Amino acid sequence: MANINKSILTFIQNNPSHSSKEIYDRLDTVIGYATLKRILSKLTSDNLITKEGKGKGTKYLISPSYELFNPIDVEEYFKKEQDERQIKDSFTLSLITEVLSKVKLFTTHEEQSLEVLQQKFKHNISNLSSAEYNKELERLAIDLSWKSSQIEGNTYSLLETERLLKEKETAAGKPKDDAIMLLNHKEAINFIIAHPDYVTPLTIRGIEDIHSILIKDLGIDRNIRQRRVGISGTNYKPLDNEHQIREALVDMCTLVNSRENVFEKSLLTLVLLSYIQAFGDGNKRTARIVSNAMLIANEYCPISFRTVDSVEYKKAMLLFYEQNNIVAFKKIFMDQFEFAVKTYF
Repeated sequence: MANINKSILTFIQNNPSHSSKEIYDRLDTVIGYATLKRILSKLTSDNLITKEGKGKGTKYLISPSYELFNPIDVEEYFKKEQDERQIKDSFTLSLITEVLSKVKLFTTHEEQSLEVLQQKFKHNISNLSSAEYNKELERLAIDLSWKSSQIEGNTYSLLETERLLKEKETAAGKPKDDAIMLLNHKEAINFIIAHPDYVTPLTIRGIEDIHSILIKDLGIDRNIRQRRVGISGTNYKPLDNEHQIREALVDMCTLVNSRENVFEKSLLTLVLLSYIQAFGDGNKRTARIVSNAMLIANEYCPISFRTVDSVEYKKAMLLFYEQNNIVAFKKIFMDQFEFAVKTYF
């Protein structure tokens, strides 16, 4: 079925504004007309195609958000080295204001699945005492500090992280900066828990403040960067003009603040702060903490990312950088929200 869907999408991409009957007559497939109609309906609900007209006059076109939601085989994509991949090598200026602003990131089914999990979280915490809730939140915060740091190359194990954050005991033979990074994560998480309204509404200053906590004593520049930055593993080049970076952050904040769906707020923050790369360093860890701040501010279950494979996380992020495709990262987000609800509290 995946190959049939791909054939239909390719046909519509090359032959826009055709009716379902015209697509059926010209498409070389063995499926029936009723099956084609069901596939077209599913592709529409998945934001891969759009419709114009009504009834028998309905025509199909590739959606402006096709690149966002087009399923990409991650393993196949990364068989090519970075210099061989055909990519969007610079920041897409229209992505936030003209594409993301006009689409829902989650299908109806995905929203329902996430909401069921959120209701389970609310039920679970309603049965916890304050002490029990804080204990679980502490456990999640340790896991989040560890995994977020590990994604950035930190060498502490989870047990070493727990010892450091609970007992302030550093691990022998580990770089001093690894301990500082972990302690900064915990401080940033404590801050968003103590000030849950700090990101509502989301502002550039709020993002900068959380970034400042995360990079304290690590020799990393605060504030919006004023020079070019490179990203290992990709030829994507983020914006290098401070004015444009601030403009992109304003657009991102406007978009996030305009959304009512909390999952969309959190996911948009997670991917866009990483994509914009507003700071010289610490962008992805800032994105993970601010994304969680969105969840906490709205009394949703936070995410620890504990079971994420660091390489798969980076590949999903590179897909967004290079193709503006959110499918792999959205799956990580949904899987980790489910893990958090079922593991903590």
